[in-house]
Amino acid sequence: MIQQSLMEEVLAAALSTGGDFAEVFAEDKYSNNLRLHDGKIDRSLSGREAGVGIRVFHGLKSTYAYTTDFSQAGLLKTAKEAAQALQGDFYQQAPILHRQIHPPLHKIEQMPDGVDGKRKVQVMKQAYDLAKNYHASIAQATIQYIDHEQNVLIANSEGKFVEDKRVRGRLAIQAIASDGTQMEPGFYGPGAHQGFEFFENLDLEHYASEAARIAVTMLKAEECPSGKFPVIIDNEFGGVIFHEACGHGLEATAVAKNNSVFANRIGEQVAPEIVTYIDDGTLANEWGSLNIDDEGEKTRKNVLIENGILKGYLIDKLNGRRMGMSLTGSSRRESYRFSPTSRMTNTYIAPGNSTPEEIIANTEFGIYAKYMGGGQVNPATGDYNFATHEAYIVKNGKIAQPVKGATLIGNGPKTLQRVDMVGNNLAHGAGMCGSLSGSLPVNVGQPMIRVSEITVGGTKGE
Repeated sequence: MIQQSLMEEVLAAALSTGGDFAEVFAEDKYSNNLRLHDGKIDRSLSGREAGVGIRVFHGLKSTYAYTTDFSQAGLLKTAKEAAQALQGDFYQQAPILHRQIHPPLHKIEQMPDGVDGKRKVQVMKQAYDLAKNYHASIAQATIQYIDHEQNVLIANSEGKFVEDKRVRGRLAIQAIASDGTQMEPGFYGPGAHQGFEFFENLDLEHYASEAARIAVTMLKAEECPSGKFPVIIDNEFGGVIFHEACGHGLEATAVAKNNSVFANRIGEQVAPEIVTYIDDGTLANEWGSLNIDDEGEKTRKNVLIENGILKGYLIDKLNGRRMGMSLTGSSRRESYRFSPTSRMTNTYIAPGNSTPEEIIANTEFGIYAKYMGGGQVNPATGDYNFATHEAYIVKNGKIAQPVKGATLIGNGPKTLQRVDMVGNNLAHGAGMCGSLSGSLPVNVGQPMIRVSEITVGGTKGE
């Protein structure tokens, strides 16, 4: 995208007022977004976004500027504007860049941009038919197809010069069930860091049928009781609770400023011994995976909590300076418009030794949250509330009737301490995570777990 010699000029200009570190992030992104609603394509958007972000440090101060002008004059102007916000006495000669080549971790077989649109629509129509025809009560189905190719070039004043290609695809399936008086939704949205082969190999019958089944099941659900109960949270997207209530608290973005309940607690027991919590950006072709992060660092497997002991945090360059800690390959941004910071990739609870059948059989009475919905969390305190998409009463060690209106309310660190069973059926679910550096693709994951007590907000008394 930008010649190495010009990158060196731009970095020199960014350091011209005394900054002690400068970085250039160049991006060229192609995306496609299709929607099939009521059997017809009603939205088809394709776009290209390209720009350059320039960041400068002086100690713990930083400044950021961006432009869509790739010309020499435009880049130098932006670099000097970023530099003017910082004044220091540091002097560095024009950096000499060294190209780094990282073998791709995620195999891409078919670039989506080279695939005929008819093939994409064919996948959508197949998913639509499966969802719409699942049951007579399915009144509506909507399929959204997304693919994008993001090419990035990252250079900094420490000599780094590295490029990366990120290719992702996702299929979002929503079904609405109705009995004439009420409506209930069901949703499933698998995604991967993969080419069009992801869509061709996707088990459409499973995902479309599950989205429809959730809607149909919830249509017949009873009102959920409220109170404090043991709660079984199923695998895959069930991990969203700990992503929100604990994962964000382990990002240096919060920890470096003591805005996290996990700050200054490395080495402490923060969970039972059966809990190990990991963020791993190297998992092959997973939705949240990367070859390198958005500061050009290789992604890696970061064990955050091991056998209940807090081992570390997710650390970006600026917050690493604040904390005096090494980088973890966890710096991310939505696009060149955002300055990067520490973010999750694929975050999950490692599998334990219990089977799902054992967990359910050992629960006399409680709530089984099969599919989690969205929620809110305060990262400074860990307090959260989350809706469930599909939930059931558990009685005498068996799954009983479905219930609707179940909301899980609690505190992340306290909930973590109350995990008393961890299953052996680890699975990951794709989602989007919003924070300071924008909206990013992430995986959340876990095996089935049981929490000894969570406050359940329902629509009727206990």
